[in-house]
Amino acid sequence: MLAIRPTCEHCNTSLPYDSEEAMICTFECTYCRDCVENVLHEVCPNCGGNFTPRPVRPKDLLEKYPVSKKIVHKPVDVQAHLRRIGKI
Repeated sequence: MLAIRPTCEHCNTSLPYDSEEAMICTFECTYCRDCVENVLHEVCPNCGGNFTPRPVRPKDLLEKYPVSKKIVHKPVDVQAHLRRIGKI
């Protein structure tokens, strides 16, 4: 089951369970759409995979299956990431 993390790992922007701005990779690394598109260039800095919009957990299931409260804030070394993916 998805953890549904509460914030962007890079910029720490809030991403509530129903946010349409939340993007995840196959390992559930969670970033906001702005960081994915404009900073990360659609490549996960942790695994090198792509991103997809994070599904929205139905509100009526939140009590039984709560979302994660764990904040993962690991700002990306943008220059190193861009070198790794061949953008500079």
